[in-house]
Amino acid sequence: MAEKRADLVGRAVGGIATFVAGFVARKVMTLAWKRIMGKEPPEHPEDPEVALVEALGWATLIGLAMSTAKLLATRAATKRFSSPAGEEQPESPAAE
Repeated sequence: MAEKRADLVGRAVGGIATFVAGFVARKVMTLAWKRIMGKEPPEHPEDPEVALVEALGWATLIGLAMSTAKLLATRAATKRFSSPAGEEQPESPAAE
């Protein structure tokens, strides 16, 4: 019973972390776009009025940022809730 509750809490925290990470990633990418391009990113990239290069650039940038944010948030939440309190996770060989 306690294991199910811990799994549910872990999933809820993971979902919230993913949402927050996505929100922050979108804000950061919007600010970066404004700074680099000197204008707002396209609100509707599918609009024919938006240049194809601009639409593709924005879609690629925001897709990469959102996917990365989701991955990192999910991994952090999983790592945090997968080990009992007080126990350290062993480092993976890839981290060395």
